[in-house]
Amino acid sequence: MVFSSITFLFLFLPVVLVLYHLLFLPVTLGWHSSFWRRASNCFLLLASLLFYFWGEDYLVWIIVTSTLIDYFCGLLIAGGLGGGEIHRLDPNRKRTALQKFGLIFSICSNLAFLGFFKYFNFGIYNYNRAMGAFGLESLQWLDAAWIALPLGISFYTFQSMSYTIDVYRGEVKATRNLIDFACYVTMFPQLVAGPIVRYRDVARELVSRRITSEEFASGVSRFIIGLAKKVLIANTVAVGADQVFALPDSELTFSLAWFGVICYTLQIYFDFSGYSDMAIGLGRMFGFNYLENFNYPYIAQSIQDFWRRWHISLSTWFRDYLYIPLGGSRGSGARTYFNLVTVFFLCGFWHGASFTFIAWGLYHGFFLVIERVGLLRFLSRMPRGVRHAYAVLVVMGGWVLFRCAGKFAQAIAFYQAMIGMGRGTGEQYGLDIVMTADIALAILLGILFSAPVLPYLHQWIRDRIHSSGSVGRILGEAGFSSLRVIGLATLFGLSAMWLSAGTHNPFIYFRF
Repeated sequence: MVFSSITFLFLFLPVVLVLYHLLFLPVTLGWHSSFWRRASNCFLLLASLLFYFWGEDYLVWIIVTSTLIDYFCGLLIAGGLGGGEIHRLDPNRKRTALQKFGLIFSICSNLAFLGFFKYFNFGIYNYNRAMGAFGLESLQWLDAAWIALPLGISFYTFQSMSYTIDVYRGEVKATRNLIDFACYVTMFPQLVAGPIVRYRDVARELVSRRITSEEFASGVSRFIIGLAKKVLIANTVAVGADQVFALPDSELTFSLAWFGVICYTLQIYFDFSGYSDMAIGLGRMFGFNYLENFNYPYIAQSIQDFWRRWHISLSTWFRDYLYIPLGGSRGSGARTYFNLVTVFFLCGFWHGASFTFIAWGLYHGFFLVIERVGLLRFLSRMPRGVRHAYAVLVVMGGWVLFRCAGKFAQAIAFYQAMIGMGRGTGEQYGLDIVMTADIALAILLGILFSAPVLPYLHQWIRDRIHSSGSVGRILGEAGFSSLRVIGLATLFGLSAMWLSAGTHNPFIYFRF
């Protein structure tokens, strides 16, 4: 079950919202708030497990086991297993062997789950290829079982693991309440594709949140905008991207290759940022405020700037739990470059069990290194348009590797076609075949809304309203609010119509 599905929009979500808010009503009214907040957490936990079980069936045991391990490891690190009072650890105090064991066991358990379910097939496939290349076919493991990849395992293992690390570091107090902790790990709005939410960001809301009508309305608005980004733009350009990337390498032309890469560049942004918008909106409907995950990455002026804006929860996770512990930029230049390359090697591998994903990570690591070496200083003297063009072209070049998962030959064919060396003639497959009117419109809208157009327009209208007289301000506010409601209702209606038509719908990041 995905957010952009008829089942979720018109069955699961309405039922869960109604039951949840009925349970939460006593909290709003101030009646036994603590009990009813705990009850609503329990209900949200059950709803989240149902959501995950709906799509993954028995694989729900993985997230349950991971949650239990990290819960008890957190208590072990904090010294709370014996029932004593739990305190936040002193960051400067030396940790005991038992505390170190709790942290290591948590990290190893999470990485073992992730490694087995995500990389077992990759390892066996490449092992068999290596044995075949060396003429050792008798050592090949040809009857190995094919392991299914559980949805969201890359996200919830990182999320759960960050809790025990933060408890160990003394950055957050461990919780004794298993329901609260399990609710945090499994919460369905961000369960299968992020953003990666850290316990410290929602710990207070788990035990003391309140839901206002304004916050709920802003959540609905954010959810609808994310749904429209996914269904109306991402799903539409995905058709063009799929058509071009499905072509034989011998049919690629300059125009087709660029068309396909532009479509995919817009698809992956509006697909993933749309999901993040929906997750953030759903969180607000339930009283949780998740941090932003995207900040208009396609207006970046460098690759450094891009990674400050793209998948922020992942880039900050790697920064805080890997880059800085490795030494960050505190050592020599060579050490800093090693740290950057290591982080982006693992970032690429986190995204998928394929050498092309590793190459994509190293590709970004390379540009980050040369920007530190001197390219950034050179770019700073260039006009803003030149810096922007550089960043966008580098990012688009990386998306070719990302899209051609496991197919280096296809990626090379795309690069050749993009510089005018494609083998296609355009006689059988031309741009006129794939460039339909709806895709062209989606591309234009995608390019337009990749920039902060809506926030600018919103602020401009607000400024005009506030600068008018008292009567004009009242009428302006009423008119703007009405227009906003009509616009959101239209977006939701159009999205529902597109979904009912059964168009392309899976989320890209579900497979990571």
